[in-house]
Amino acid sequence: MAIGAKLRPISESFTLKDHTFKLLRAAILEMDIYSPDTDLRLDERKLAESLGISRTPIREALARLAQEELVHIVPRKGVFVCRKTREEILEMVVTWAALESMAARLATVYASDSDLLALRKFAMQHSSDAVRADIEEYSDANIKFHQKILELSGCSLLGSTAEGLFIHMQAIRRRAMGEGDRALKSVVDHMEIIEALLARDADLAADRVREHTMRLHVHISKTWVRLETIGSLKIAVG
Repeated sequence: MAIGAKLRPISESFTLKDHTFKLLRAAILEMDIYSPDTDLRLDERKLAESLGISRTPIREALARLAQEELVHIVPRKGVFVCRKTREEILEMVVTWAALESMAARLATVYASDSDLLALRKFAMQHSSDAVRADIEEYSDANIKFHQKILELSGCSLLGSTAEGLFIHMQAIRRRAMGEGDRALKSVVDHMEIIEALLARDADLAADRVREHTMRLHVHISKTWVRLETIGSLKIAVG
């Protein structure tokens, strides 16, 4: 589905430059970037028509998104949502594993019992999505689970550093979650992570988080063999 189909007109009373940027960024966040059926090209004219505004704030927003490396602007060809290569994805997964495993270690020290119990409740509430194969809902809850661990670390820099990886990690997990039985395995992993956190076992919590994320790394390494072809648009327009 093209990005413009999800956008609705906005009021002129907003500060258009900032608001348009936030809307487009949020819309990109909802895209299934790594699906071969996703249209990655953004049409300025259609975006402007969908939002009911001129093309000027659209261009300003796209320029900001390009600075964040979320879109790639190619003269005379258009604007494209960035899709990482397979090698880049694998590096991002390793980096996320390192950040979140440290966050888990810190959470065993700084998170309150009520925060950890709330995390367990959250995980249990959404485990049924995986059981009934509602993959889209579960994949969204899955990334929120990992974000919560970063929050519970009490280290804001860990969270802000991970934020730079977030948009692609969400898209990566969304695709991977629907492959094989990864959703059900994820539920089991999450519960084991929570047990380690509640036990205040820093080493075990860090290990379980890292191993969980690195299983994603192994999955991508073995099964995403067509990713270079799927992601060739980024290379072709670069």
